[in-house]
Amino acid sequence: MTQVDRHAEMANAIRFLSVDAVENANSGHPGLPMGAADIVTVLFTRFMDFNPKHPHWPDRDRFVLSAGHGSMLLYSLLFLLGYEDIDLDEIKHFRQLGSRTAGHPEYGHAAGIETTTGPLGQGLANAVGMAIAERKLNAEFGGDIVDHRTFCLVGDGCLMEGISQEAITLAGHLRLSKLTVLWDDNNISIDGPVSLADSTDQMARFKASGWNTLRIDGMKPAEIAEALEKAEQSDRPTFIACKTTIGYGAPTKAGTAKAHGSPLGAEEVKGAREALGWDYEPFTVPAEILDAWRIAGLRSAQKYKEWEKRFAELDPELRGEFERRMRGDMPTALNDALEAMKRILGDERPTMATRKSSEAVLEVINGVVAETIGGSADLTGSNNTKTSQTTDITPDDFSGRYIHYGIREHGMAAAMNGIALHRGLVPYGGTFLVFSDYSRPAIRLAALMSIRVIHVLTHDSIGLGEDGPTHQPVEHLASLRTIPNLLVMRPADTMETAECWQIALDHPSTPSALALTRQNLDAVRSEYSPENMCALGAYELAPASGEAQVSVFATGSEVAVALEAREELEAEGISTRVVSVPCFELFAAQSARYRTSIIGSAPVRIAVEAGVCQGWERFIGEDGVFVGMHGFGASGKAEDLFRHFGITSQAVVKAARAKLK
Repeated sequence: MTQVDRHAEMANAIRFLSVDAVENANSGHPGLPMGAADIVTVLFTRFMDFNPKHPHWPDRDRFVLSAGHGSMLLYSLLFLLGYEDIDLDEIKHFRQLGSRTAGHPEYGHAAGIETTTGPLGQGLANAVGMAIAERKLNAEFGGDIVDHRTFCLVGDGCLMEGISQEAITLAGHLRLSKLTVLWDDNNISIDGPVSLADSTDQMARFKASGWNTLRIDGMKPAEIAEALEKAEQSDRPTFIACKTTIGYGAPTKAGTAKAHGSPLGAEEVKGAREALGWDYEPFTVPAEILDAWRIAGLRSAQKYKEWEKRFAELDPELRGEFERRMRGDMPTALNDALEAMKRILGDERPTMATRKSSEAVLEVINGVVAETIGGSADLTGSNNTKTSQTTDITPDDFSGRYIHYGIREHGMAAAMNGIALHRGLVPYGGTFLVFSDYSRPAIRLAALMSIRVIHVLTHDSIGLGEDGPTHQPVEHLASLRTIPNLLVMRPADTMETAECWQIALDHPSTPSALALTRQNLDAVRSEYSPENMCALGAYELAPASGEAQVSVFATGSEVAVALEAREELEAEGISTRVVSVPCFELFAAQSARYRTSIIGSAPVRIAVEAGVCQGWERFIGEDGVFVGMHGFGASGKAEDLFRHFGITSQAVVKAARAKLK
């Protein structure tokens, strides 16, 4: 029998591995795998190019399960196709502590899991980023090396989430023709029928966004295959509405919310086995069916060999460049270029806003790091994310290095995750710090996945001035610092900005957020140092003249405030030191001895930051003084606002005097 002839049995293998795993865990979502099994069986056995024996093949097709709650669909596929990381034992330990088969797919747990999904809509936007990366690398390295497709399975929830609109309109605008989204159109959400909450015409919505749209019966293999063939011929991204039945085969729960998010129960599973003719014990896949799946797992072996041959015949320098970029290594020229810049900065000590400092640093970085791909959420002139090397990417030309994401902060952040996950490119994108709230779910997932994505967050305090409290971040630094594995860096001048960018690029397993000023700042570093001082997280910038009576800790624009206060206090005979604290997270990673030395033993400890105080306790303790924001900002000139809210050198001096009495 051919795979086409065995289709029903192969699809049922997915259904019942999923059902059995959910029953065994007494937790999970059986409905989606039961309903969408036919879709992915056709996709993986007849259309997708992949290689379980070489799962990180750069030119493989990507599959994203945006509806991550249906994770057993993906795990079953990976086991059946022969991916070594997912064996039957992993299937049996679904949702158990330490297993690779987590409740929702987690990037890094097993080969074949292209991204972490679960928060609905994120996977769809990741897939858009992956498709962007493919187009960009195809333009750069040619179709012989990069020419693959991205497939994404979404559910009703993915399409209700607001991020989906940002993602699909960006994809439609860029005409990402190698992107295919398959909608598991089962008309059911947790609460019941989708009609309880939504009546959107999704076909019209995607069509209006520039997509090719197709509607099929998602339970009929011939219709699925025909639609996928049409998608391959489209000059636009393709949206395929696949009408399915959630919990297909379950005698009383199929087509209802009861099949969505909990085990079916023994009687219902027994009835499903009878209805679909699956007369096998739990976790049993007959040899002939497993063999058919394993043969499907080999379907691209010849294509992989042909790709390897073409790759081996590349010019050695180009081949080495491609390999370096796919590994995620930085070019050796980067550190030399940044060191040369730091030497110049040590001599010139420029006065400029750190957003402009960032632009100057990026001009150096983008000149030697070919894989950076920049962008902004419609704030290019404010974020200063564009340099002379980064010409625009357009629907007709992907040779550029700059994406105009439009006013789509969340979509931008999630697409950048997809670009980073694809590998070969290092994405950075800009918006205002206050709008990191829009991006936060994607920033959190980047941290969870340990991927290098760089967020350029400008207008970082009340220092932005007249736009007022709606645009003035107050709680945002503290909020972002609570996300594990995220480097939040707030440089005080151009020297620190250069070092922070170097740190961001040198951390391939950590996303970064650079908080940058709108207002000009004087240089606070007077000399060149070959050491990256910001990499320490905090360091003594100005020592006390004697045994320190006061330690002042500050970040960003407030470092200058701290230095002014030190001058006045020292003039009064009060020994004062200043510590610059560009990154809490890097400081926490230092040795206990170093941290103790930087905190120091001064009886008075003061922190200065134009944000809220949460997090500063580690520096100043419970008895320290915080000079910063205690509420929202206001509309006015920056200099007036700092005086109004008491973030001044005079306030620091007053606080020090009071504590010393």
